[in-house]
Amino acid sequence: MPPPDAASSNPLLQLSVHSLPSAGAASPQRTRMGRLKMLLIWAVCAAPVVASYLSYYVVKPQGRINHGTLITPPKPMSAEPGLALTDLQGQAVAPQALHGQWLLVSVAGGACDAACERQLYLQRQLREVLGRDKDRVDRVWLIPDQAEVRPALLPALAQAWTLRVDAARLSQWLQADAGQTLSSHLYLVDPRGDWMMRFPADADPVRIKKDLMRLLKASESWDEAGR
Repeated sequence: MPPPDAASSNPLLQLSVHSLPSAGAASPQRTRMGRLKMLLIWAVCAAPVVASYLSYYVVKPQGRINHGTLITPPKPMSAEPGLALTDLQGQAVAPQALHGQWLLVSVAGGACDAACERQLYLQRQLREVLGRDKDRVDRVWLIPDQAEVRPALLPALAQAWTLRVDAARLSQWLQADAGQTLSSHLYLVDPRGDWMMRFPADADPVRIKKDLMRLLKASESWDEAGR
């Protein structure tokens, strides 16, 4: 047996383990890191929800950008009982004959007062300002009576549809805004023959043009000029 002072000089004895590290010594640090990671994951997952909440309740949405009123669902022209259309010579015109083009529609009696003339002029000008897209839009004047159309109006209507329509059936298809009449508005019909937008009475022509340009741009992948 070695003497007591030999233990300090024996390398093997100097390797003796006098204490072990505590098993829980690193737990607080690991716990903090775990919590931090969980918070980061939650923040990433919650970000879209928080953003939508802030955009709706804090940064108020601007609302619709269209000037016209969208008709939802759109109302098909040829839905039963369908429109009873005739040209100025009294020949029947099937509603399906108007399909395939965007239609900018006005409504007024055949006598066509000053307000009617302004509406027809606006209708023509709106089509012209569409540039190369104007050939995707047709003008339509629907006449819900039997009053004679003045010959002086006919030259400006040479490239438009001028059609008489049964008033009762027309009122089942188009509807005016509250407090207005059918002749107060311009109406937009899509190439499938569905009424899908009504422009306000005394509408801003610049804003109508913007609506038309947006719709024509959005539909250019499936809609072409001509029928």
